[in-house]
Amino acid sequence: MKAEDRITAFYHLGKKIRRLPEVDFQSLALSAKLENAWFTVDNVRMSLRSIGAWLESTKLLAWTVGYELHTTPKKIAVVMAGNIPLVGFHDLLCVLIAGHNILIKTSSKDSALIKFIIQGLIEIEPRFEDKIEIAERMKSFDAIIATGSDNTSRYFEYYFSKYPHIIRKNRTSVAIIHGNETGDQINALGTDIFSYFGLGCRNVSKIYVPSGYDVTRLLAAWSSFQDIIHHHKYCNNYDYQKSILLVSLSIFLDNGFLLLQESEKLFSPLAVVYYEYYESAEDLVLRLQTSAEKIQCVVEECEGSEFKFGQAQFPSLGNYADQIDTLKFLTTLN
Repeated sequence: MKAEDRITAFYHLGKKIRRLPEVDFQSLALSAKLENAWFTVDNVRMSLRSIGAWLESTKLLAWTVGYELHTTPKKIAVVMAGNIPLVGFHDLLCVLIAGHNILIKTSSKDSALIKFIIQGLIEIEPRFEDKIEIAERMKSFDAIIATGSDNTSRYFEYYFSKYPHIIRKNRTSVAIIHGNETGDQINALGTDIFSYFGLGCRNVSKIYVPSGYDVTRLLAAWSSFQDIIHHHKYCNNYDYQKSILLVSLSIFLDNGFLLLQESEKLFSPLAVVYYEYYESAEDLVLRLQTSAEKIQCVVEECEGSEFKFGQAQFPSLGNYADQIDTLKFLTTLN
């Protein structure tokens, strides 16, 4: 299969996703929710819309133009995560666009959606059927891409170190407040915090604010996201984290659906966002550099920023997880 054929197939997959009838979408969303209670209709819809936006012909061509896609096919194992809907899609796309075969271990929390995508792709281009395999055990492959926690990454490193690999660990995202943001911009930051309930590596879990900044302004600006508390699993986490803070006599802010706590830590528990004051731009740069290996993306409202508020969950095709160029890795395998 030529590279042009593969790109065309994904372009038509994008059209299929964008034009998915509502009745079919609702059925798919229900299947996803039965597997994973965190996968609400809104979250599944957001994920599919993001993928549909990726799979436009101009974007696919612009993304792939700098790579050698006529490689000798190899079998690439991909261990997918299941924290947010279709989080493993980009790896699937990269492997197949590069011309390789893929051996997938889906997450038990996100198999219905990825199987829907695969089925749709094969219907569009039947030659993909021989290039895609789903299995429980990873064996007889040439390279591997695995995504998991810091604990599982150690397991991956031990068992798969002899293969060419990309092993991803825990990461999170941070926001920078400069002090001159508008109310609408602060509200948009809420999208980076609350999308997918904060379960993704692109969700903001830590906010850096200038010394003297009134952090209560943040909680007030996010009132439009208050319905999140009606999700039982999120509410349970909110209640649990609040009880811990109360029992430990910790100082925190509370707007009824999010807890804001001052902390030097980077990773906050679900339903909690940490904030930390900084004194100067130089001070802030040093802190970010110290935590660089744990930060997926930085959102801020300033000229030249890669992600403005509200955009963390909408990366481009070339904005790779952990800043590792997946497609380059795949197209340069020996």
